[in-house]
Amino acid sequence: MNSEAERLPPVILIAGPTASGKSALALELAAALCGTVINADALQVYRDLRILSARPDAAADARAPHRLYGYLDAAERSSVGAWRALALAEIAAAHAGGRLPIVVGGTGLYLRALQHGLAAIPPIPTVIRTEAAALYRALGGDAFRERLAALDPVAAARLPAGDRQRLTRAFAVLRATDRPLDAWQEGGSERPPYRFCALLLLPPRAALYAAGDARFVAMIKQGGLDEAAMLAGRGLDPELPAMKAVGLPQLFAYLRGDVALGDAIVDGQRATRHYAKRQMTWFRHQMTADRVFDVAFSAEILRDARHFIDCWRLTGR
Repeated sequence: MNSEAERLPPVILIAGPTASGKSALALELAAALCGTVINADALQVYRDLRILSARPDAAADARAPHRLYGYLDAAERSSVGAWRALALAEIAAAHAGGRLPIVVGGTGLYLRALQHGLAAIPPIPTVIRTEAAALYRALGGDAFRERLAALDPVAAARLPAGDRQRLTRAFAVLRATDRPLDAWQEGGSERPPYRFCALLLLPPRAALYAAGDARFVAMIKQGGLDEAAMLAGRGLDPELPAMKAVGLPQLFAYLRGDVALGDAIVDGQRATRHYAKRQMTWFRHQMTADRVFDVAFSAEILRDARHFIDCWRLTGR
């Protein structure tokens, strides 16, 4: 590493799929290294999803500062651009206070935007976003992807049919700007003046799925159903990101009387596994990590991660 890069302030990134133990690792590292934990999870930004997004609790807050958790109402839409600006401000504040910024989350787009910048895409009109969402629902994933391929073959080729959010985003950007998403992304904003160290947790799939199943049951016992009922009672637009949180539509189905609670829990666990699988695929193919842990969080992982970070801060490697 050259001397200029060595002088850049350090930022630790901790990524991984849901239920991989990344939040626990971030907390322990923050407590040991005088760190500030900064959220990079698109659902944990919502204050209405304290339980169902597995946000850090009061005990975690008491051990280390936590930032960018629960700062949006469920009626608002999260934005990667808005989150990035807030995250950069929190990173700067942590450094100013003599603390190590530790950015943790499972939203790969947030982490990539933080490191590499963000394309200056103009705001997409609501009517076009709504049109894209309605078309996806009407056609289904495979047919929608074929429709997109005729307009933007690059985006269609790299996105699976089940990735509704990114497929409709690519479609809406093209409709609104007459330019494909990749053309916008070629001219991203400048990279921030930091030196990033990325740690990635990718436990075996069977262990990850079991952890996700257990956590969903624990969420119900902790009051997740009451949280879902409060959201259902607000009459919000079902297309809002918070209303499509993992497991939430399945609990809504129970609250409407469509399914039994046991079936809703099984369906919610299945949705969690599917989400974890998509995250694992993204991280394997889209993220370059400095250190990959192929097991779930443990005391051994903590020792290994701390040793790796100590060496990286000294040598840059």
